[in-house]
Amino acid sequence: MRDIYKFSMQAVVCLSFLAVSALCGAKAEDASCEPAKLATKYPGLAGKTIKIGQDGESVPFSMRDPKDFTKLAGLDADLAQATFACIGVPIQFTIGTWSGLIPAAMSGQIDVMWDTLLYTPERAKKLDFVVYMNAATGMLVAKGNPKNIHALGDLCGLTGTTTLGTTQEAMLRDASSKCVAAGKPAVNIITSTDMPSGLRLVQNARADLVSVNKFVGDNMVAANPTTVESAFDVITGAKIAVGTAKGNPDLVKALRDGLTAIRASGAEKQIYERYHVDYSLTAEPVILTE
Repeated sequence: MRDIYKFSMQAVVCLSFLAVSALCGAKAEDASCEPAKLATKYPGLAGKTIKIGQDGESVPFSMRDPKDFTKLAGLDADLAQATFACIGVPIQFTIGTWSGLIPAAMSGQIDVMWDTLLYTPERAKKLDFVVYMNAATGMLVAKGNPKNIHALGDLCGLTGTTTLGTTQEAMLRDASSKCVAAGKPAVNIITSTDMPSGLRLVQNARADLVSVNKFVGDNMVAANPTTVESAFDVITGAKIAVGTAKGNPDLVKALRDGLTAIRASGAEKQIYERYHVDYSLTAEPVILTE
């Protein structure tokens, strides 16, 4: 890893741009895949198989491979495979409910959660992050938008659903608080353990809106064009990241370096194009530890 103290001016620039960043991003032009140097570059990873948690239901980020249902595919699955191949570490996917993967990563039951996970300062108390993409939230409603929902302020007195423990849940709760402060009815919020469950609530008229990752939502609409549609999107500036428990410095550095290397080689862009995800939303890989 490049010694940041030898590059004090670079450190000052990075820390002023991202005050919560523990380390600046590696330079893409200096990055390359060197799996043969694993033991010298990241000794803490030598001889290990990294367990990566995904839910297999967050299309297009994580999904069952239609050619082999025991395997995972998708943007995050392919990024993980390319990154760790670049580093020289074998991986093993562990499938669980999305809401259960965060505590699994925090406790070390899995080494990495790589599944549309958003960085937050609260989560960073127990996880270290490597951010790689800017996030956007999609708001889906029943076909025809029968409740005429076009903004978060339209949800007062209605029912919204999302996955437990997500930033989308916090968004709905904030919207509800604003409704109450304005003297309007609160938003009735239903949380579920996975995104498909929220979609079914809208399809079954048990919820008026489901809040999900924008690209997951786009795929839900494409797969269910007669029952749901997009009402509006919310761009918040949130960052999608890889998360790992505190105390794994070699793993965090390897993730940052591997992501930087596959970006420099063009492999990252090919993966985004494969799953039709807007490549302009990618971010330079940066470590965030608080």
